[in-house]
Amino acid sequence: MTFKAAAIQMCSGVDPEVNAVTMARLVRDAAAQGASYIQTPEMTGALQRDRAGLRVVLRDEANDVIVSTASALAADLGIHLHVGSTAIALADGKIANRGILFGPDGDKICHYDKIHMFDVDLDNGESWRESAAYTPGNAARLVDLPFGKLGFAICYDVRFPELFRTQAVAGAQIMSIPAAFTRQTGEAHWEILLRARAIENGMFVIAAAQGGLHEDGRETYGHSMIIDPWGRVLASAGGTGESVVLADIDVSAVAAARGKIPNLKNARPFSLQDQPQPASGGVAA
Repeated sequence: MTFKAAAIQMCSGVDPEVNAVTMARLVRDAAAQGASYIQTPEMTGALQRDRAGLRVVLRDEANDVIVSTASALAADLGIHLHVGSTAIALADGKIANRGILFGPDGDKICHYDKIHMFDVDLDNGESWRESAAYTPGNAARLVDLPFGKLGFAICYDVRFPELFRTQAVAGAQIMSIPAAFTRQTGEAHWEILLRARAIENGMFVIAAAQGGLHEDGRETYGHSMIIDPWGRVLASAGGTGESVVLADIDVSAVAAARGKIPNLKNARPFSLQDQPQPASGGVAA
């Protein structure tokens, strides 16, 4: 089956109400161009470095403006709309980095909470501790949609190939990887990682990204992409600003790629043996 997919690139600010309006405009643009599955980037609702400022605008899922806007858009346009992620207030006072998929009737199909937390110190002085405010997810998600089986990841998850392999073995044909990659890490690794995940699992990758200089002072890499199971970039956005990236997805290409390179079938269990070092002056057997 063939369908048209869209990755929405945004430069979200600190106000979810404003970002919801931007999201709606870009989603309507993508739908007008024929997209039936539309994905928005990580932290669609707000990119806010200041945790106190973020908590002021945080809402639970039932009262979140991005959630309500996306549900209404999906129903109005008759599309599958995937909010790549937005910050959702949890009952325990922490936050979920949550992706939510809506069906053409506007109903929520499922959600996915980002599993791997971005706790790093970059050599340009940037320091990030997602685990200080966010509760990591503990479950992968795979959903069977009319156009194919869709798996879920968010941003930093892309660096953990076992998450993708698990979903591929379970039948995933398309992986969603919405992100807000920093400019520094994006320049080094973004396209390489996306293409690697597509190639090693023989699957499509749809990756909507944040791109540009944000209100909170951070800079994200952009370059939203759609990649086929052979690792070819079908469509890509620039590094900054809003964009709608579209590509036709023929899910039969997944079986074709896996037939040519059947590494998922050829995988074998193995053990790791730690070879002891020979005694000083001795010779290894």
